[in-house]
Amino acid sequence: MKERKTMIKVAKIDQKEQFIELRAKGVSYDEISKGIGVSKPTLIKWGRDLQLEISNRYALELELLQEKYYVSKKKRIELFGEQLVRLIEELANRDLSEIPTEKLYDMTMKTAASLKQEETQITLKEVGSMEDTLDDLLNKSAYIEWKP
Repeated sequence: MKERKTMIKVAKIDQKEQFIELRAKGVSYDEISKGIGVSKPTLIKWGRDLQLEISNRYALELELLQEKYYVSKKKRIELFGEQLVRLIEELANRDLSEIPTEKLYDMTMKTAASLKQEETQITLKEVGSMEDTLDDLLNKSAYIEWKP
C-alpha cells in the first residue's frame, strides 16, 4: 500500500512539472487538462500555488529564445563585432577608387555605431583600503548590542 502511495505522489509531481512547463509556454488550462488528465479546477489551484515556478520557467524559456535569436546583449555584441571584422577585411582588399567602396564605408560606420551602442562600462572591484574596512566594521557594529 505504501508503495502505491509513493507511486501516486511521483505521478502527481510529474503532472505538476508538466503543468508548470506547459503553462510557462502559454498552453490553456483546457488543453493541459486533456493532456495530463487533471481537472481544470485542480489546474487553476495549481496555477495559483505554483505561480512563482511558472514565472521562473517562463523567464528561462524567454532567455533561451533571446539567445537563439541574438536578442541578448552578449550575442548582439558578438554578431556586430564579427560583421565589423568582415567589413574591415573587405575594405582592406578594395581599391578605394571603386564607387561601391562608399557603400562599404557606410556599412562599416553603421556597424561600428551599432557596436558602440552595445558598449558596457566594465568596472573591476578591488579590495578596499584599510579605511574602507574600518568604516564597514563600524557600520556593522551599530547593529550589535553591547553588553558590558
